[in-house]
Amino acid sequence: MLFLAVPTVLAIGSGFFDDDGTFTWSNIAALGDPVVLNTFANSAWLSALTAVVGALVGALVCYALLGANPDGAIRSSIDAAAGVLAQFGGVMLAFAFIATIGIQGVITLFLKDTFGVDIFPNGTWLYELPGLILPYIYFQVPLMIITFMPALAALKPQWAEANLTLGGTGASFWVRIGIPVLAPSFLASLLLLFANAFSSYATAAALASQGSQIVPLQIRTALTSETLLGRENLAGALALGMIIVVGVVMALYSLIQRRAARWQS
Repeated sequence: MLFLAVPTVLAIGSGFFDDDGTFTWSNIAALGDPVVLNTFANSAWLSALTAVVGALVGALVCYALLGANPDGAIRSSIDAAAGVLAQFGGVMLAFAFIATIGIQGVITLFLKDTFGVDIFPNGTWLYELPGLILPYIYFQVPLMIITFMPALAALKPQWAEANLTLGGTGASFWVRIGIPVLAPSFLASLLLLFANAFSSYATAAALASQGSQIVPLQIRTALTSETLLGRENLAGALALGMIIVVGVVMALYSLIQRRAARWQS
């Protein structure tokens, strides 16, 4: 209540009042502004792209881990790495990318000095909206491994044996049994990755220090910009929009996960 509910209520409630404490619809109406809508669209496509890529790559890693000993060194190392890297974000992650592929990054200078390859021929995309794709995928993949691996590991060997006994093949097992059974878990993990990217702030704030390309950065601008004096409560309206989007996504996640839990139990 203290650290989640109360701040959420205060943030949302501020969007319905002006600086004088008078009730107003102007902040909420601003959600229909083309600039704000474009910002939500940027957040949506960035979150969707990184969620899809992270889900596909993470699912392939999980599939590869099926052949590893659950108690072996490889499986334990990847599980531990996924747990750490899924939380490796914010300023630390931004610095890691700046130090490696920034303008003076190690990889940037190595490619330029050794092969004459310039990864920034049309400008420093790392500090703009496209530059957030790689850092987001960096923590999306390990999160997918954490959330999807239990579902993949729960596939019962007896199902594959029954499939072979009835004349099936490895391909038919995945087409008729594996993929249909895993689909709810995969979709639930995909939605979780979308919500994770949509609400991320620190990494974007450290990399894209200029502009408000996504909603969390626009909230920061509403609170700190000298050109938007008197519109600080707009941040509350933006927060309301974010909460609605994430709330819908997490509600779908809960419904799908509940369906997936039927066979996992």
